Amino acid sequence: MAVLRKFITGLKKTRENFTRRVDNLFRRNKIDEEFFEELEEILISGDVGVELTLKLVEEIREYVRENRVTDTAEIKMFLKEILVARMSNEQGLLLAEKSPTVILVLGVNGTGKTTTIGKLAYKFRKEGKKVILGAGDTFRAAAIEQLTVWADRAEVDIVAHKTGADPGAVVFDAINAAVARHADIVLCDTAGRLHTKLNLMEELKKISRVAAKVCPGAPHETLLVLDATTGQNAIAQAEVFSQAAGVTGLVLAKLDGTSRGGIAVAVRDKLNIPVKFIGTGEKREDLHSFDAEEFVEALLNI
Repeated sequence: MAVLRKFITGLKKTRENFTRRVDNLFRRNKIDEEFFEELEEILISGDVGVELTLKLVEEIREYVRENRVTDTAEIKMFLKEILVARMSNEQGLLLAEKSPTVILVLGVNGTGKTTTIGKLAYKFRKEGKKVILGAGDTFRAAAIEQLTVWADRAEVDIVAHKTGADPGAVVFDAINAAVARHADIVLCDTAGRLHTKLNLMEELKKISRVAAKVCPGAPHETLLVLDATTGQNAIAQAEVFSQAAGVTGLVLAKLDGTSRGGIAVAVRDKLNIPVKFIGTGEKREDLHSFDAEEFVEALLNI
């Protein structure tokens, strides 16, 4: 229940808009065409996406017909079931059989990537793991300094080179340092912008190859940070990164800043990549492992 309370608090804007409209709809006694049309409108306005919304509503229509449903509360529970089924990730975080686990963190500049790395470092350290950060975003001004501040906040080590250095070399040194210091987790920041999209994707591929050479099986996770406030644009970003870097999990940052929390459902469905963490604030504690059932319950106020 503690996680659910955090989801409820973090989804305050969504709950003031999307969740309130859902509540009002399902208080109705009449299940008619107007009911389904309004459900469509609510889901689309909540950033669930047109294509997925139409699928979900048709699935609900069919359920109502086949089961002769007359109670809107039953429809709400069915909606919860199908959303949880679409969003569940039974695998969890992928960890190496033998330490260290190498995690590459990707994302366009401004998505909250570096902040997310700091929060992840804090989360892992609180779980008793030894963590090392690799400052692989060597192109953005102040990126190294920003990550160093987060390393101090999380009380973990950091490996960094000077601005403009080869990101692959930073990742190489960070993983070797993790092996030498018997660390459990290596979190590697990566560039969020180069001169062209092609350059960026080639750089990410190179970093992945370097990680694999130093540590067989690495990277064990490639997490993509998406800014939830950008809505459907986040999906377009994710498609590009996924094709280039083999993304294994998503982190939805700034979910507290949007009134359209349905983007979490849309991203998961469109990309078939599990959401593994969500960010719901600025503090180092404001990153939570994603739990589909808890999230949907908070979204639908169940």
